[in-house]
Amino acid sequence: MKRILIFSLAYYPKYVGGAELAIKEIIDRIDPQEIEFHMVTLRFDSSLPKIEQVGNVLVHRIGFARANSSIEDLSSYPLRLNKHLFQFLAAWKALSLHRTHQYNGIWAVMAHSSGIPAVIFKLLRPTVPYLLTLQEGDRLEKIERMMVPLWPLFTRAFTRADVIQAISTFLGRWARRRDFKGHLEVVPNGVDVARFSHKEMPAVIDEIKDKLGKRMGDVFLITTSRLVRKNGIDVVIEALALLPEHVKFIVAGIGPDDLSLKRLARERGVADRVRFLGEIQSADIPKYLQASDIFIRSSRSEGMGNSFVEAFAAGLPVIGTQEGGIADFLFDEKRNPDKPVTGWAVDVDSPEQVAHAVKDIMENPEKVRAVVATARALAAGKYDWSIVANDMRNKVFLPLLNMRG
Repeated sequence: MKRILIFSLAYYPKYVGGAELAIKEIIDRIDPQEIEFHMVTLRFDSSLPKIEQVGNVLVHRIGFARANSSIEDLSSYPLRLNKHLFQFLAAWKALSLHRTHQYNGIWAVMAHSSGIPAVIFKLLRPTVPYLLTLQEGDRLEKIERMMVPLWPLFTRAFTRADVIQAISTFLGRWARRRDFKGHLEVVPNGVDVARFSHKEMPAVIDEIKDKLGKRMGDVFLITTSRLVRKNGIDVVIEALALLPEHVKFIVAGIGPDDLSLKRLARERGVADRVRFLGEIQSADIPKYLQASDIFIRSSRSEGMGNSFVEAFAAGLPVIGTQEGGIADFLFDEKRNPDKPVTGWAVDVDSPEQVAHAVKDIMENPEKVRAVVATARALAAGKYDWSIVANDMRNKVFLPLLNMRG
């Protein structure tokens, strides 16, 4: 039996994002008789036990906690200190756990949030192999500025890794720029293709359309995004003013830019055409995609962009930039003439190009059908979680466990 200790800022059942989802989807598909996973993560909520088995991982929670804490509480004292303290408390906890469990490898998920405790552990226990996963979605320049106070350790989080797994070629290039010279694997995040491609009963979709106020002839653009600047939701709102009245925009997600985006919609005279749904349960997202017509996210940065691949699987035409990891799968007929076309690419901060892409989709149904079929095949053939988990086992975990750091 081999044991791997994971470092992750958060984990189930609360405050889950794309990185945490990826961990769970991968390790729940790994035979627990082959690899046993433990984790050090933040507790936040005092109603959560300090030690708990969650699926295939034994979770050890540390840090300040508050009873039934909400996501807003995470930015207030003392919980806001947790992310800073985690850099050192997690290393201390890991060293303590190692004395008992004798880990065969450690795994840090995201360099800027978990690389520091992992490399402290590595420096003190150099024979334990160390895997770093790059999942970052923010602009890399912003991440590097944020890590300046811990720069020597942040640098070593890359250079002392034995294996780096990046979810996109974009992040893989970052690893090399950060002077990592070892074993690098690009293994993307995945999608539950069966769930997103499953066709709901027409009555279920009609109910969603009625809830959204969709009338005959309406064209619904949809994004599933955190409401933050990097996701370019403001660009789509700007583009809406250049499009016919029957084109509407559905925004599923929450985030700090909520009020500013609503204000922008009012200023551009399209407030009645933008529907902010707030947070949507993950299980319901496929229904909202199927009730819509075009998926769109005009990202300014993206580590990979799972939501795009979910839209592929759901059978929606997709409009996006080719920033960061999106360029691995969003291929445009003009920009990527040597690739099978999977969507419509636009420049960053270009409402005009967004509007043009929407019009092209509305005016060319035959082309849309061909592009959607190609995109759906790509999602099923490369991005299903079962494929990703198998690649992680064979290309990342087993090579890691067969080395001595």
